Amino acid sequence: GRETPAGVFAVIEKDQDHHSTLYDDAWMPNMQRITWNGLALHGGPLPGYAASHGCVRMPYDFAEKLFYKTWIGMRVIISPDDAAPVAFAHPALFVPSAQALAAAPARAETLAREAEEAARTAEEAKQAAVTAAREAASLTASVRKLEELKRRADAALAFADKVLVAAKTDQAKARAEEAKQKAALKAAEATTQLDAAKADATSKFDAAPAAKDAAKAAQARKADTAKAAREAKLLLEPVSVYISRATQKLYVRRNTHKPWPDGGEVFDATIEVPVTISNPDRPIGTHVFTAMAQSGGGLRWTVVTIDNGDDPKNALDRITIPKDVLDRIAPTAVPRSSIIVSDEPLSSETNYRTEFVAVLNNQPQGGFVTRRPTVDVPVASGDEWGNNGGGFFFFQRPQPGTMRPRAGQYYQPMQPRWW
Repeated sequence: GRETPAGVFAVIEKDQDHHSTLYDDAWMPNMQRITWNGLALHGGPLPGYAASHGCVRMPYDFAEKLFYKTWIGMRVIISPDDAAPVAFAHPALFVPSAQALAAAPARAETLAREAEEAARTAEEAKQAAVTAAREAASLTASVRKLEELKRRADAALAFADKVLVAAKTDQAKARAEEAKQKAALKAAEATTQLDAAKADATSKFDAAPAAKDAAKAAQARKADTAKAAREAKLLLEPVSVYISRATQKLYVRRNTHKPWPDGGEVFDATIEVPVTISNPDRPIGTHVFTAMAQSGGGLRWTVVTIDNGDDPKNALDRITIPKDVLDRIAPTAVPRSSIIVSDEPLSSETNYRTEFVAVLNNQPQGGFVTRRPTVDVPVASGDEWGNNGGGFFFFQRPQPGTMRPRAGQYYQPMQPRWW
């Protein structure tokens, strides 16, 4: 078995009647996946030692109750020690603007309409450009055909003129003269048709590039308005910020609520910038700051610390968030917004389907790296079940204990290992 990793996760999939696809169809009721490599919360027997994939096993009745209190995207904190959210205040925490919050929904709706209109206009411009190009190509072929007809008519007229010059008898001259007149008439008709086609083609030839340029401009406006609409819509969502001492970067995520075919939802990850951390070689700890609604409006904040590299206040004191980033995300911060500060880089489990996953590297890695099992039983706790925007729950990771050997082996799990 594998010990449960400690770190910051989120619920990314729920299945009330889950059966393992890898471990003999083992039943894992009220399964809540927290990583795509197989870590989850689920009901099951508690054998008293680490088993299966490093998952958090819970008593069946507790797992069922927990299942109905969570949602996709809800943060999960697994701590190596006892941890609980405590009220916290600091100037670096987001303070939303009441005016910006009030204007955000209407602005998002307006920009969405503009984006839809721009998309229709772009499609119409695209079709117009295609039609203009098709007409120009057709006229090009017609002009070439008429040019060939005129060339032949001119050649026939020149030949008729030579025949007339060479005629010796009056009868031959009369026939040659008649042939020349007919050739001259055809040449004149060919010239008239060619001139008319060229005149028509000139306007069409000029229209095609203009239509193409108009289509490009419409596509650019479509892209710009779509981006503005997306950003305005994202401002209505809780914002999550991750600040890593390891990478000296700040990452921003917001859920777009668009599903991926292979599971999970699309998280916007367009903001990723360098961040300044004073004394960057000194540990900063892992702290999760979470915004909650407070009576009378505004936000109140809590913090959960699971790795005491530094205390929460000092951690935020050491960080300078770029002003342009603050200006983009702070005014419309809503309940369930969060800031995570950690010594750790983002885990490879953080991808296009997830928000943030960070695993403490000085703790067991569970399904990330195989570890030796332990005997202690996991303890679930936490009472932040209100719907005021907290949106997280946490577990104390089992602590190492004494293993009873069994024929030189570790205890076999009471439930088949899974995932």
